[in-house]
Amino acid sequence: MVKFVEVELDTIKKEIEQMWTLVRQQLEDSCKAVCCADEKLADKVVSREKRVNAFELKIDSDIEDFIALYNPVAVDLRFALAMLKINTGLERLGDYAEGIARFVIRTGIRKEDTVLLTDLKLKECFDIILEMFNMTFEALKSGNIGIAKSVFEKDDRLDNLYYGAIDGLAAFTEKHPEKAHFCIEASGVFRKLERAGDHINNLSEETVFYIDAEVLKHKSLKAEDKDAEA
Repeated sequence: MVKFVEVELDTIKKEIEQMWTLVRQQLEDSCKAVCCADEKLADKVVSREKRVNAFELKIDSDIEDFIALYNPVAVDLRFALAMLKINTGLERLGDYAEGIARFVIRTGIRKEDTVLLTDLKLKECFDIILEMFNMTFEALKSGNIGIAKSVFEKDDRLDNLYYGAIDGLAAFTEKHPEKAHFCIEASGVFRKLERAGDHINNLSEETVFYIDAEVLKHKSLKAEDKDAEA
């Protein structure tokens, strides 16, 4: 019985790692597509999204079967529950990558448009996202809670870049009203990246829960309650 449980756990771990790799490729390619105005690469990201969705369903099914068949407890149950949420989070990140790729296709972005996005530090936003993503994966594989928790600090920088970009797009629109539609579309890209940061935070929270049974979301809510009372 123990051997069967270990085999199933190992299978799920490998599937999550494969899903992580697939989504990382989506994020990296969507970054290149928008920063280099590469519509062909954007098309690849969009077509690959079907694989992400199908893989999410398979992993969910495997985890649900594991819980039903083996009735896990303690760390094994935490692992299964955490992987369910991580799997969902990874699929959502894949959605954001696809959405950014569709922006490239929909707007027919040109090289001169990428100059504005560069000035607004779009590439830096992507770099932070990918760093957070890779750090969380490292934390999950190594069982290092310190790495997982350090991800949250980087999200603050991402939020600042997001608000700066939105202000920059508004100012640019005032000077160049003919580019208003493009700027509105571009604001959606920055918004997707900001939300992607939030989802990677969730991946880190689930990683900490799996490793140490610590629920960070509850602590965050308590802190917000105290702030509200103050």
